[in-house]
Amino acid sequence: MKGELEGRVALVLGAGSLGEGIGIGKAICLAFAEAGASIVAADCNLEAAEETARMCREAGGTAEAAMVDVTDDAALADLVSGTAERHGRIDVLYCNVGLGKAFSSDQTSPADWRQIADANLTALHVASQAVVPVMKAQGGGVVLTTSSIAGIRHVGYPHLAYGVTKAAAIHFTRLFAQEHAAHGIRANTIVAGLIDTPRIRQTLATSYGGRSFDEVRKVRDAQVPLGLMGTSADIAEAALFLASDRAAYITGSEIVVDGGLSATVRESSI
Repeated sequence: MKGELEGRVALVLGAGSLGEGIGIGKAICLAFAEAGASIVAADCNLEAAEETARMCREAGGTAEAAMVDVTDDAALADLVSGTAERHGRIDVLYCNVGLGKAFSSDQTSPADWRQIADANLTALHVASQAVVPVMKAQGGGVVLTTSSIAGIRHVGYPHLAYGVTKAAAIHFTRLFAQEHAAHGIRANTIVAGLIDTPRIRQTLATSYGGRSFDEVRKVRDAQVPLGLMGTSADIAEAALFLASDRAAYITGSEIVVDGGLSATVRESSI
C-alpha cells in the first residue's frame, strides 16, 4: 500500500538482479520504495545494486546503492552500522541472499559447503546481530529473510547444501524472533517456491539435464498446482505485508509463497 512505509529505512541485502529483468531483491526494493521507505540496496555487484537504486528513484522513491560481500563479516557489520549512522535508523533489514550448488552432494566439496553456509546462514546471523542495537534503541524493527521450499521438501533435483542452509535460516528466524520480541523486533521468513527470476534463466537449466529455459519453464510450471511459476512481485507483496504494520502481530513465523507446491508430491521427471 502506498505510504505505509513512509519515513522508514529499509536495508536490503541481495538487492541486485543476476541478468536482465527483476529478481526478488530488486522487486522487494521497488515495493518498499513505492510504499515510502528509503532504500539501501546492497549487493556484491555494485552495478546491479545501482540499477536497483535507480529504478527505485525513477518510481518516485529514495534509494542508494551499496556494495557488500555478505561473507565478509566485518564489511557486512560496517554496512549495517554505516546505514544507521547515515539515516538515523533501520526499520527493516531484509536478507535476500541465496547461494547454492544444484548437483549431487558428492560433488559438493567442503569448501563449497562453507561458502554456501556463510552466504545463506552466517550472513543472516551477522547482519541481524548488527542491527539489533539499532532496532532496540529506536524501539523496534523488522528482520525478514527469503528462504525456499527447498528448505522444507525435495524440489525435484539435488540441492542439498542450499536446502539445508535454507532450512536452518527458517529456524534461525524463529529463534531470533523469540529472543528479541520483548524489544519490539519482529522476524519472519518468506518461503519461496519456484519463482521465475533472471537467476534461474542463467543457472537452473543445467539442473534439468541441459534443457533449454523454455523446456525448464514447462517442467517447473507443471510441478505447481496453480499451473505456473511465481514471480518476483509475488514475493515482494508478501515482503511488504510483513514489513508493514499490517503484520504487527506476526513474528517467528513463515509465509509460504509457492502456488501450493509444498502441499503436493508432484515432482519433475528429469
